[in-house]
Amino acid sequence: MILILQADLGEQSPIFQQLLTHLRSFSGIHFRVHQEQGVEQLLSEIYLIGNTKPLRIEDMEALPGVERAIRVSREYRLLGRHTGDQRTHGFEYNGVRFSQDNLNVFAGLCAVDTPEHVEQMLRALQENGQVCTRMGAYKPRTSPYAFQGHGKACLPWVFELAGKYGMRVIAMEILHESHMDEIREALEKTGHPTGVMLQIGTRNTQNFELLKAVGRQQELPVLLKRGFGITLEESLNAAEYLASEGNTKVVFGLRGMKTNLGDPHRNFVDFAQVPTVKRLTRMPVCIDPSHSVGSRDAGPDGIMDVFHVTAQGVVAGANMILVDFHPDPATALVDGPQALLLKELPWFLEDVRLARETYEERMLLAAAQTPI
Repeated sequence: MILILQADLGEQSPIFQQLLTHLRSFSGIHFRVHQEQGVEQLLSEIYLIGNTKPLRIEDMEALPGVERAIRVSREYRLLGRHTGDQRTHGFEYNGVRFSQDNLNVFAGLCAVDTPEHVEQMLRALQENGQVCTRMGAYKPRTSPYAFQGHGKACLPWVFELAGKYGMRVIAMEILHESHMDEIREALEKTGHPTGVMLQIGTRNTQNFELLKAVGRQQELPVLLKRGFGITLEESLNAAEYLASEGNTKVVFGLRGMKTNLGDPHRNFVDFAQVPTVKRLTRMPVCIDPSHSVGSRDAGPDGIMDVFHVTAQGVVAGANMILVDFHPDPATALVDGPQALLLKELPWFLEDVRLARETYEERMLLAAAQTPI
């Protein structure tokens, strides 16, 4: 059960302390407090964990300081969408809004290679009105001899260049708890010229200790990619690990499933589950067309498969796109064959705009229908 408290009710207030004292008297139930300071209000929620079935909603809403009580109807209790749950979804980070109602594009380098390529990429994004990007400093590779990323050595100049070109948020994968410290240290030393969304890749979706560590910090939001060999429910529960430790600023990423049924694509595209995730949870949903398709192949219509699957995800309601671009794919140190060219960025963004416009028109059409 979730208790939504009255706005601006701080933990030190007598009413708050009276409520906590009452909750401590419940046998077999423990609780966790989550607070988030919004632009105008302090928002507080208390999660009751244990056998809450005997507790009546009416009785809980009558407790001091409680505005509303919600009975949890799904296993992923903090990020799930529950019966009667009217809480707003989404969050804002460094001036960028992430929710189930909007769309952000994160185009950039799968792996950071040279300052020149990073600057070319960021300049192209700025010229096309973008404020978000992807930059891989830490790269998990199948072969121990493949390029593993420049790591913390590249962070200062990547962040400084991002600030120079007005990038507000960089999606950056981490592989270990120490990478968070390196990112925060680099941001501090460079004066926080940009922001970072930590990315948990598909190989680490069930690295539970890493999930807990990332969840314990609430400064940086998280993009969690679906595990490529597990069920959707298992991946959603992985996201719940983050929230259970305190960080509810989570975006869920669909990146294709690892199966030969998807051949000749790199992975089996799973973007049909965009509306499923939005129905089951309150998380914004990201699609990763580059790692789903894995090539620049195009059909007889002249449209690349990456464009097609991106449009499919956006028309289905995706809220974020993670896509690979590179100034010179032939020299890219990771995933060059799937990277789009900088000259294709305007085309890609316009194609995304058309798909988003179609989705919004479809919503209007659905809203005009008479309920069954």
